[in-house]
Amino acid sequence: MSEGQVVLSRERPVRALNGWAMLLVTIVLLLCAIVLMVSAAGGRGRPHGTAPGMRLGWAALSFFTGVFLAYGFFTLQPNEARVLILFGAYKGTVRHSGFHWANPFYSRGMVRRSAGQVTLRTRTISLRSRNFVSDKLKVNDNRGNPIEIAAVIVWRVQDTAQATFDVEDYESYVRVQSESAIRHLASAYAYDYGEEHEVTLRSGVEEVSAALRKELQDRLAKAGVLVEEARLTHLAYAPEIASAMLRRQQAEAIIAARQQIVHGAVSMVDMALKELASKQVVQLDDERKAAMVSNLMVVLCGEAEVHPVINTGTLYT
Repeated sequence: MSEGQVVLSRERPVRALNGWAMLLVTIVLLLCAIVLMVSAAGGRGRPHGTAPGMRLGWAALSFFTGVFLAYGFFTLQPNEARVLILFGAYKGTVRHSGFHWANPFYSRGMVRRSAGQVTLRTRTISLRSRNFVSDKLKVNDNRGNPIEIAAVIVWRVQDTAQATFDVEDYESYVRVQSESAIRHLASAYAYDYGEEHEVTLRSGVEEVSAALRKELQDRLAKAGVLVEEARLTHLAYAPEIASAMLRRQQAEAIIAARQQIVHGAVSMVDMALKELASKQVVQLDDERKAAMVSNLMVVLCGEAEVHPVINTGTLYT
């Protein structure tokens, strides 16, 4: 192993003793201590019996043993785990729910230092799924446009040893790395208006979600965290360019609508000319066909209501 290389921890499942059985042993020891103390204080020892001092010694031993054993009890709810540490050495993780007993010398908590403050945290780790909703982050997309983006991430602790020993605070680690991954994702894709078959943040929802989940998993695997789902919850242009982009979207929508209208109008004019020619309703030369096409296009593509002029003369007047 090279100097400075970090060795990743691995979880070792262990089983603790049944808490109810050890509770019975503890109660028996405490009752024995009471009986011996009462017996020693109630009278003198017989010539061939146990001396009061000896009985007091056994009573003290039973009492302190019972008190010592009482510190080893703990409970676990479903989807909770307890990390067992003996004098700084990792001994395993208990994952089974219920009432348990373990060596009282196992560490009962861990010290967390941040901003000059020292807090004591329990060794019990929740294995339940959790939601992390990021703040609205202002970043630049792949084309340099400022956008606002936010995401929701569903995660849970998968390896308790890594979550406890390989990072300082796994909850803070998830929060910081998630925001960093969201920023990196936003810079890797364009917000919209990509090239042909290009995935964008707005159009490629499934692809973007899959890419975000993969990047998060790569970042959070060191902390023993499993990312179950990651999706964008907010996506918009930054306020300073939102109005300009809105006008651009409106213009593109108008152009797209116009293209559809013109395409339909040309198809209708072509159909009308073919029907007139096939049924021999009227014979039109090229000039008259051009005039008819012009009039039909005005009628079909115009926004205002058309008022036709009725020709009461001949076709050519």
